[in-house]
Amino acid sequence: MARESKIVRNTKETEIALSINLDGKGEYIVATGVGFLDHMLELFARHGMFDLDINASGDLKVDAHHTVEDIGIVLGQAIKEALGDKKSIKRYGTAYVPMDEALAFVTLDISNRSFLIFDVAYEQEKAGDMDTELFEEFFRAIATNIGLTLHIKSMYGNNNHHIVEAIFKAFARALKDAVTIDASISGVLSTKGVL
Repeated sequence: MARESKIVRNTKETEIALSINLDGKGEYIVATGVGFLDHMLELFARHGMFDLDINASGDLKVDAHHTVEDIGIVLGQAIKEALGDKKSIKRYGTAYVPMDEALAFVTLDISNRSFLIFDVAYEQEKAGDMDTELFEEFFRAIATNIGLTLHIKSMYGNNNHHIVEAIFKAFARALKDAVTIDASISGVLSTKGVL
C-alpha cells in the first residue's frame, strides 16, 4: 500500500498544494517563493528519500512568515496522512549530521504527542533570504500537525547556511528512520496499542 498524501490548503494569506510519498526516491519539485526554503526542502526530500512536490504562494510582500509556517502545517498534515495507521513503523529516529564546521542533532518520536525543543543559536538574523527565527516556526508547525515529539539542537557552527542545512538533513534522516516499516513490529510500537 502506497504511503502517499496530497494536501491543498488555501487561505487569505497562502495557497499551497503539496504531495509526498514516504517511500520515494528523493525526487522533488519545490516552488515556495522563498529561495532558501526551497533549497532546504529539496535537501529534506533527497536525504530522506521522500518524493516531494510543493507549489506555494503567499503574502511575501508582508514577509515570509505565513508562507513558511503554512508550508510546515501542510507538510505535517501530509506526512501524518501518509503514515495512516502507523502499523509496524519504527516510530523513533535520531541523526547527527555535519555540514563543514556545523553539527546538528535531531531526535524524534512519532508519538501523537506534539512537542518541540529547538535549541539553535544563529550568528546572523538571516540565512539566505529567510529570517532565521522562521525555522523554529516551521518545525513547530510540522511537529504539531504530525503529532511529533521533536528535539533539534545545533551542537555548534558559525555559518547560518551550514547550521540550517545540517538541521534539515538530520531531520530528514531521523524521520526516514522513524517512518521505516519493520516487519518484526506487530501493530504499533506502543504498550497502549495506539499512537
